[in-house]
Parts: sequence; C-alpha cells; structure tokens
Amino acid sequence: MTTPFKTIGLIGKPNHEGAALTLQRLYTFLQALGYTVLVEQRVGAQISNIDNNVLTELVDLGTQCDLAIVVGGDGNMLGAARVLARFDVAVIGVNRGNLGFLTDLNPEGFEASLEEVLRGNFISESRFLLEVEVYRHAQLKSANLAVNEAVLHADKVAHMIEFEAFINDEFVFSQRSDGLIISTPTGSTAYSLSGGGPILTPQLNAMALVPMFPHTLSSRPLVVDANNEIRLKLSLENTDSLQVSCDSHVVLAVLPGDEVVIKKADQTLRLIHPKSYSYYNVLRQKLNWGSRLY
Repeated sequence: MTTPFKTIGLIGKPNHEGAALTLQRLYTFLQALGYTVLVEQRVGAQISNIDNNVLTELVDLGTQCDLAIVVGGDGNMLGAARVLARFDVAVIGVNRGNLGFLTDLNPEGFEASLEEVLRGNFISESRFLLEVEVYRHAQLKSANLAVNEAVLHADKVAHMIEFEAFINDEFVFSQRSDGLIISTPTGSTAYSLSGGGPILTPQLNAMALVPMFPHTLSSRPLVVDANNEIRLKLSLENTDSLQVSCDSHVVLAVLPGDEVVIKKADQTLRLIHPKSYSYYNVLRQKLNWGSRLY
C-alpha cells in the first residue's frame, strides 16, 4: 500500500473497556497491513499478544510516529494534542467518548475509513493552541498550553472575582464575574459554547473572550484576532485562591495581583479527517441542528 505514514502510534483511554476493544482491533489491523505500531505505555496492558518493545511514552510517540490515533473522547484527544503539537505528527481520533467533536472515526466500523486515510485520502487542517502564562511581580511563575480554552476562575463555585482585561496592553474592560473563558475556534464548541459564546469555524484566526456570569447585563462575548496578546490583571481585592484551567486538565495557581497572559502558541495541532468529513455536518449531528427541508 502506498502511504504517507510508516510508523503509527496508538493512544487510548486507560481502563475503559470499549477503548480497550478498539485498541486491540487497531493494533491487529495495522500490524496485518505491515505498519510499525507503537503503543502508549499507559494502555499497553489492555492489548493482548503485544510486544513490550512497542510500548513507549507519549513524548516518544511524538518523536517517532508519522500518525497518532487517539481512542477515547475529546478529553483524551486534548491531552494528547498538548504534547503532540510539539511534533509534526498527524493526529486522528476514534470516538469512544460522548460528543466527540474531535474524534471522527466510528469505533464500530473504522477500518474502511482508516484504510482510505492511510492511503493518503484525507483532509488535513492545522489548529492553533493557546500559550498561557502566569506572572507574579513580573516573574514567570507557571505556563502551559491549551487546545480548547484557558479559563480564569475562583477555586470556589459561584464566587465573584475582580480583574482587568488588556489586549496588546490596551485597557479593554474591568469585570466582576465568576471568571472569563478565552477560547480557540477548536474550543468554541466546548465550554465556551455552554457559556453562551459564539461558534468559531476552525479556519478563523480568532479567539473568543466569554465572561462567566458577569455582574452586569452589558457584558458580552468578544471575538478578537488570535495574533493579539490578552493580559488579565487580578485585583488585589480578591481574597480567595484563583486558578487558570487549561482545557480543564491543567490548573495553574493564581494569586491576587498576578497577571495572566494568553496568546497564540507557536505550536499547532495537525488534525486529519476522512475525505467524507464536513465541519457543518458535525455541528448538525452533535448539536441536533435541523436538516434540510427539501
């Protein structure tokens, strides 16, 4: 088979029966086609008759694989993406989660679609990530990446915080709210959507700023160019511990007076889809939009 891929990595949802069954099928299927298959260490025990030499860490998959297949939900895809974005690795997902905006392949019959992808018949797109940094007294204290969103919030539920927002060092607004969501187009159908934010199509070079339950009726979501730098300055009047969550997976601690800087990261996620993929079809299916009248 003529293929742009030689070495394929398998990444999965640990301790999940459905994911384990799919990983087993994928491993057997890819080996039968003659590919070199590497498996993430955490899920290797879920695959029978596996050679221990193919077990490796996620970072090593990034350095050695041409294609990574993620089995699970969008959460598993996000966790893998934050690591794999550092490498030029194509990524595709098999949905073993709930909504599955980022995982295209059906676990019940992925073989035909995946074989077409392996032949080179696929759609490729680049999704940008956010770089999130926390500064204290002008010193960098912590940093991480986000594929979907960075969320400033208190560590208590329904607790007001005060902060100021700047874009490219220009003051934009001050706010008392439960927090602020800064979303990429990829994340615009996730937490941001639940908070009343706009859907941003993946090709847009944009970020959405979505207030979380602001203490005013005039505060509305704001869409800005993704090349801008967003800076959030936390009021000294805040009395409780604050946090910035990256994709709800990584939590960075924030104190009153700290500054949070969010900007477009240098890394991008190379996401691939079967040729039949349509973003608008995904929206119709996942969000139960109406079908055509005629």
